[in-house]
Amino acid sequence: MANDYDIVVIGGGPAGYAGAIRAAQLGKNVLCVERDKLGGICLNWGCIPTKALLSNAHLVEMVKRHGERFGYHGKGEWNFGEMIGRSRGVAGQLNKGIEGLFRKYKVKSKFGVAQVIAPNKVKVGDEVVTADAIVVATGARPRPFPGVEFDAQKVITSKEAMSLPTQPKAMLIIGAGAIGLEFGYFYNAIGTKVTVVEMLDRVLPIEDEEVSDALKKSLVAKGLEIFTSSKTTKLEKTAKGVKAEVETPQGKKTIEADVALVAIGVTGNVEGLFAPEVKVEIDRGHVKVDRENGFVTNVPGIYAVGDVIGPPWLAHVAHHEAVYCVERIAGHSKHSVDYSIIPGCTYTEPGVASVGLTEKAAREAGHEIRIGKFPFAFSGRALAAGESEGFVKLIFGKKYGELLGAHIIGAVATEMISEMVMAMRLEATEEEIVHAMHPHPTFSESIMEAAGQGLGESIHI
Repeated sequence: MANDYDIVVIGGGPAGYAGAIRAAQLGKNVLCVERDKLGGICLNWGCIPTKALLSNAHLVEMVKRHGERFGYHGKGEWNFGEMIGRSRGVAGQLNKGIEGLFRKYKVKSKFGVAQVIAPNKVKVGDEVVTADAIVVATGARPRPFPGVEFDAQKVITSKEAMSLPTQPKAMLIIGAGAIGLEFGYFYNAIGTKVTVVEMLDRVLPIEDEEVSDALKKSLVAKGLEIFTSSKTTKLEKTAKGVKAEVETPQGKKTIEADVALVAIGVTGNVEGLFAPEVKVEIDRGHVKVDRENGFVTNVPGIYAVGDVIGPPWLAHVAHHEAVYCVERIAGHSKHSVDYSIIPGCTYTEPGVASVGLTEKAAREAGHEIRIGKFPFAFSGRALAAGESEGFVKLIFGKKYGELLGAHIIGAVATEMISEMVMAMRLEATEEEIVHAMHPHPTFSESIMEAAGQGLGESIHI
């Protein structure tokens, strides 16, 4: 007897909906099960609405910092509630877009909590459906501070941070990764006193050290208080908000705020996902898969993709994992994700974007390297925009000139990095980047100049 579906996808986020649509494009009969809203955390409470808020913050900052230089002499009043409302509106618009795509490609959807009860059976509420293959894409959720549960009011996740009823006067952020710094940048820009505590020795610890240092310097100059190499030893709720005890290199500090945003990592959404008799292997809160062989779990017929399988926890990685997974299932292709060429983006101002090896990682891997660097202070386009902060830093192998890594900090870093991803994908060399004609005046010609600087051929530095 034939199964109800070729593929059942559990989760409708960046991995789930992309995998479901691609499977349908390949002629498969697909069901996508989602417990909340199509688009998942990324679209509804993460990537998209946060960028709407950050665009607001950038506008506020431009008016405050550069308004008079640009000829603006208005009062510059801002409404917190309207900012939040615009962000929610953007998310709602895109949510409807996914519903439309499902109709276009004839992807069926059900809403409810799913449980895999057999290698080919999924229970959704009181209904059981069968499938040839099951793809788990349930995502991840924030990890709480040890001993202190989230309450959505005083100790919050990023979800609550983008929909607070009133603007806090003071905010404590634990964790200086992308999420912590993006919200820190936003709230600081609109007037909240922001304090960030990071256990490691620098902000954005996975980025190139030079970039991390430059971003911290910029954010501190904007008014954020940032403690690195610091440990939050105690966090408690008070009548007025929260209080934290922090060990810093300068000594112990007590930090009080209206609200604490905990951004110290995530854990996979695996609780109750598999019935006891379905022995899918879970490793430290994430589903274990064979990434090189189609993201299959240890149970044949059950696959998993996206944040639920562990780092890197990035929406674009989840998207590609899901697409490649269903293409394997459909017999369409055998390719997989190249985890050595994954762009990372942080949407502060200045923004940070990177791909490939950092300078330190390249040296530790034994590469003889050449570095090309070009500051946006020498870019006519950046000066015209009032966005001359930051630089492009490219790392090349000295012998063959291959691009090993690219690191950008600046106003449009997150848009510029795609060129570097493509360059690495196509194995572009230093000389090829220099001789690829870039339009003038643009931010992106700084990439050409950085490559030229490494060869001693840059015209503008």
